[in-house]
Amino acid sequence: MSFEPVHILPPGRTLGEGQSRSFEVRLDGIPRGAFAVRWHGSTFAYVNTCRHQSQPLDFGDGRFFDEACDALVCCHHGARYAPDSGLCVAGPCAGRSLTALQLESREDGLWCTGLCRTEG
Repeated sequence: MSFEPVHILPPGRTLGEGQSRSFEVRLDGIPRGAFAVRWHGSTFAYVNTCRHQSQPLDFGDGRFFDEACDALVCCHHGARYAPDSGLCVAGPCAGRSLTALQLESREDGLWCTGLCRTEG
Protein backbone atom coordinates (compact mmCIF):
# COMPACT_ATOMS: atom_id res chain seq x y z
CA MET A 1 0.00 0.00 0.00
CA SER A 2 1.45 3.37 -0.96
CA PHE A 3 1.45 6.23 1.53
CA GLU A 4 2.25 9.91 1.06
CA PRO A 5 3.78 11.57 4.19
CA VAL A 6 1.67 14.36 5.72
CA HIS A 7 2.89 17.37 7.71
CA ILE A 8 0.64 17.56 10.81
CA LEU A 9 2.10 20.23 13.12
CA PRO A 10 4.70 22.99 12.61
CA PRO A 11 7.97 23.07 14.58
CA GLY A 12 7.60 23.79 18.29
CA ARG A 13 3.90 22.98 18.28
CA THR A 14 2.48 19.99 20.13
CA LEU A 15 -0.93 18.74 21.09
CA GLY A 16 -1.98 19.30 24.68
CA GLU A 17 -3.05 16.37 26.83
CA GLY A 18 -6.45 15.11 25.61
CA GLN A 19 -6.33 17.23 22.45
CA SER A 20 -6.68 15.98 18.90
CA ARG A 21 -5.80 17.10 15.40
CA SER A 22 -7.66 15.92 12.30
CA PHE A 23 -5.84 15.64 9.00
CA GLU A 24 -6.02 13.75 5.71
CA VAL A 25 -3.80 10.93 4.46
CA ARG A 26 -3.62 9.34 1.03
CA LEU A 27 -3.60 5.55 0.98
CA ASP A 28 -2.92 4.22 -2.52
CA GLY A 29 -3.80 7.71 -3.76
CA ILE A 30 -7.21 7.72 -2.06
CA PRO A 31 -7.83 10.50 0.52
CA ARG A 32 -8.81 9.22 3.96
CA GLY A 33 -9.58 11.09 7.17
CA ALA A 34 -7.10 10.62 10.01
CA PHE A 35 -6.44 12.05 13.46
CA ALA A 36 -3.73 12.36 16.07
CA VAL A 37 -4.38 12.48 19.83
CA ARG A 38 -2.25 13.25 22.86
CA TRP A 39 -2.77 10.78 25.70
CA HIS A 40 -0.64 10.21 28.82
CA GLY A 41 2.19 12.30 27.37
CA SER A 42 2.45 10.51 24.01
CA THR A 43 0.94 11.20 20.60
CA PHE A 44 -0.85 8.50 18.62
CA ALA A 45 -2.45 8.64 15.16
CA TYR A 46 -5.09 6.56 13.40
CA VAL A 47 -7.15 6.45 10.23
CA ASN A 48 -10.53 7.93 11.18
CA THR A 49 -12.58 4.83 10.40
CA CYS A 50 -14.46 2.80 13.02
CA ARG A 51 -14.01 -0.94 12.57
CA HIS A 52 -17.74 -1.56 13.05
CA GLN A 53 -19.30 0.05 9.98
CA SER A 54 -16.40 2.00 8.45
CA GLN A 55 -17.79 5.37 9.55
CA PRO A 56 -15.69 8.21 11.00
CA LEU A 57 -15.34 8.09 14.78
CA ASP A 58 -16.31 11.76 15.17
CA PHE A 59 -19.09 13.89 13.70
CA GLY A 60 -16.48 15.98 11.88
CA ASP A 61 -15.87 18.07 14.99
CA GLY A 62 -12.50 16.52 15.92
CA ARG A 63 -13.80 15.10 19.23
CA PHE A 64 -12.54 11.58 19.75
CA PHE A 65 -12.20 11.15 23.53
CA ASP A 66 -14.95 10.32 25.98
CA GLU A 67 -15.57 12.78 28.84
CA ALA A 68 -13.06 11.05 31.14
CA CYS A 69 -10.44 11.19 28.37
CA ASP A 70 -9.69 7.49 28.83
CA ALA A 71 -11.01 6.08 25.53
CA LEU A 72 -11.55 7.03 21.90
CA VAL A 73 -15.25 6.61 21.18
CA CYS A 74 -17.16 6.17 17.95
CA CYS A 75 -20.01 8.66 18.00
CA HIS A 76 -22.25 6.38 15.90
CA HIS A 77 -22.42 3.14 17.90
CA GLY A 78 -20.27 3.73 20.98
CA ALA A 79 -17.30 1.48 20.17
CA ARG A 80 -14.50 2.28 22.67
CA TYR A 81 -10.86 2.15 21.61
CA ALA A 82 -7.71 2.25 23.75
CA PRO A 83 -5.94 5.54 22.84
CA ASP A 84 -2.45 3.99 22.91
CA SER A 85 -3.12 0.90 20.79
CA GLY A 86 -6.34 1.55 18.84
CA LEU A 87 -7.74 -1.76 20.12
CA CYS A 88 -11.52 -1.81 20.49
CA VAL A 89 -12.08 -2.73 24.13
CA ALA A 90 -15.89 -2.49 24.15
CA GLY A 91 -18.67 -2.25 21.61
CA PRO A 92 -19.78 -3.95 18.42
CA CYS A 93 -16.24 -4.43 17.05
CA ALA A 94 -14.47 -5.49 20.28
CA GLY A 95 -11.11 -7.08 19.59
CA ARG A 96 -10.52 -5.27 16.30
CA SER A 97 -8.14 -2.31 15.97
CA LEU A 98 -8.10 1.07 14.33
CA THR A 99 -5.49 1.43 11.59
CA ALA A 100 -2.50 2.95 13.38
CA LEU A 101 -0.33 5.55 11.66
CA GLN A 102 3.35 6.17 12.20
CA LEU A 103 4.42 9.60 13.49
CA GLU A 104 7.84 11.17 13.17
CA SER A 105 9.24 14.35 14.72
CA ARG A 106 11.44 16.26 12.28
CA GLU A 107 13.13 19.67 12.33
CA ASP A 108 10.13 21.11 10.49
CA GLY A 109 7.50 19.62 12.82
CA LEU A 110 5.42 16.48 13.28
CA TRP A 111 4.80 14.23 10.30
CA CYS A 112 2.62 11.22 9.65
CA THR A 113 4.92 8.94 7.65
CA GLY A 114 3.08 5.68 7.09
CA LEU A 115 1.06 2.78 8.42
CA CYS A 116 2.22 1.11 11.65
CA ARG A 117 0.63 -2.26 10.96
CA THR A 118 -2.02 -3.93 8.87
CA GLU A 119 -5.64 -3.65 9.90
CA GLY A 120 -6.79 -6.17 12.49
